[in-house]
Amino acid sequence: METEFTTQDKKWIQNTIRETYSKAAKGPKGLFNYPTGHEGLTALKYDPELLQALPPDVAASYCGVGNPFTLGLINAGDAVLDVGCGAGVDTLFSAMITGPSGKVVGIDLTPAMLERAKKNLSMTDLKNVAFKEGSVENLPFADEDFNIVTSNGALNLVPDKAKAFAEICRVLKPGGRLMVADLILTGKLPKEKDKIIKSWAQ
Repeated sequence: METEFTTQDKKWIQNTIRETYSKAAKGPKGLFNYPTGHEGLTALKYDPELLQALPPDVAASYCGVGNPFTLGLINAGDAVLDVGCGAGVDTLFSAMITGPSGKVVGIDLTPAMLERAKKNLSMTDLKNVAFKEGSVENLPFADEDFNIVTSNGALNLVPDKAKAFAEICRVLKPGGRLMVADLILTGKLPKEKDKIIKSWAQ
């Protein structure tokens, strides 16, 4: 059964996420217990050709937990939404794959991460990318707007996961796909809501 959070709980969680990922926006090295940056991208077997085309400073900002691109193909001309885009590395990879005829949007809660994503975009010549501030629980897009939704290490942070998945389904075109890499809890979840909230984004 999913824990129910009050509006105040959700604000606390969002502030915790913003605080944690504002630090990551300056550079993720040493903040997480898994490889980040170019080392992480290489370990997760991202496409070597795409990785070679990525500016080193952009690669250095990567802090994803997996490689969602192993779950299916993105085609030229596709419309792709990257949920919890962070510094935008996966967003930029999607833009490279879709090409000029495609449309790619990254959305994130953390202003500092979005600033880093825009800075990363400025280091490329990609023109088919936009970054927006927002929550997956209330996506600012029309119904059936995207062929593919990607997410990397973000959905585990969302308080209302049922609402998030409903929103993702709403914005996907018929036959569209969700490609997710994420963390899962392998131990027991604390029973006390206060303990759950205080451990968020750790």
